[in-house]
Amino acid sequence: MVPAMPPVVHLRNAVALTGRFPALAGVDLAVEPGSVVVLEGSNGAGKTSVLRACAGLLAVTSGAIEVLGCNLRADRTAVRRRVGMLGHAAALYDDLTVVESVRFAVRAAGGDLAGLDAVLDRLELSGRLRRTAVGRLSAGQRRRVDLAALVARRPELWLLDEPHASLDAAGRDLVDAVIRDAAAGGATVLVASHELQAVVPLADQVVTLAGGRVADCWSPAGADVGVRTGVTNVASAGAVGVVPAGVPGGVAGVPGGVAGVPGGVAGGVTRVAQAGAAGGVPAGVAVPVGVAAPDLVTPTTDAAAATVPGAPAPAVTCEAVTCEAVSALPASALPGTDAHVA
Repeated sequence: MVPAMPPVVHLRNAVALTGRFPALAGVDLAVEPGSVVVLEGSNGAGKTSVLRACAGLLAVTSGAIEVLGCNLRADRTAVRRRVGMLGHAAALYDDLTVVESVRFAVRAAGGDLAGLDAVLDRLELSGRLRRTAVGRLSAGQRRRVDLAALVARRPELWLLDEPHASLDAAGRDLVDAVIRDAAAGGATVLVASHELQAVVPLADQVVTLAGGRVADCWSPAGADVGVRTGVTNVASAGAVGVVPAGVPGGVAGVPGGVAGVPGGVAGGVTRVAQAGAAGGVPAGVAVPVGVAAPDLVTPTTDAAAATVPGAPAPAVTCEAVTCEAVSALPASALPGTDAHVA
């Protein structure tokens, strides 16, 4: 039997302070090699603090933290050249050009400049943009330069804080593709984000932080993502031609962001988990597949659209450093009010 590889990130009852404030108040977390793990939670929950601790930028004062096999309580600089972090603010000098900025970042980290041109092309920073001073770029372009510097370094552990911030739809798709490529190439990716609808499709595991602790953790594989996140996610109603498969809310009469439609169709109905604030669909109402768009936001008296009693989501255990994956919710157990949105 091949022994299991140790976690790339392993926190055990980790406590970190910002001044006197406990930014981390006893975090238990294990991140497996090659996985994409999403950290979510409200402002101040500890998402960025976990990333900074893993980068050696925030000292863990008690408990344990090991990153890439290194004890960061003993030496916070031990992993600096093996870890790449994309923070809220771009770590760039305005007077350097795009290519100079990326080259400088790679050299400062002791990286290899081979493949730099390919990275710039991949992040759509070629042509005249290469010679443009960073100070003249838009916020989205600066974000792509910062990401290019990380990609060119080829770190073993990627730490991404709100990676979609300031990017348009094309830029967000580009970030998603880069994250998938990194994981496919063997890197481990830890993402902090408020935008679950953007990052959950990328994730192997979602970890919820609250008050500096792990409050919940689940795997999108096999879970009813619409119920867990409150994100509209129509997965298989496209056969009737009313709501195309995979189309988010806001299309064909589904209020975007207010009606969480879990993926899948059970018993011939599209299940509505969240009451549409703008549409009048009661929480838990099941709307028959094929209902016309105008009727999709109006309560129906059809027998197939009877209200499904709400029920709490199944309990999830987060013991020590492991997280039990959440199994798919049965069609009859459909929470009507627990929108899990950061």
